[in-house]
Amino acid sequence: MNVADAAALMTGAVLEILILAAPILITALVVGLVISILQATTSIQEQTLTFVPKIASIMLILALLGGWMFTHLAEYTRRLFELIPSMAG
Repeated sequence: MNVADAAALMTGAVLEILILAAPILITALVVGLVISILQATTSIQEQTLTFVPKIASIMLILALLGGWMFTHLAEYTRRLFELIPSMAG
């Protein structure tokens, strides 16, 4: 295995992390932004108000996309294991 192969593996790993984390992070960002706008317009400055909707939305996204995420990660892992023999030589 040369440097280019190692760089390709690392690039692929970072891309997989971004693909798998993006739905959760985007959901938390959007929910937090909406709650912040509502807090600003109603002058409610309760810090715990953002916690429950964010957790609920993240759990919902995990329930909806958890199967896809697991399948995607399993496919990536399978591809990595298929590369092992080519790295040995």
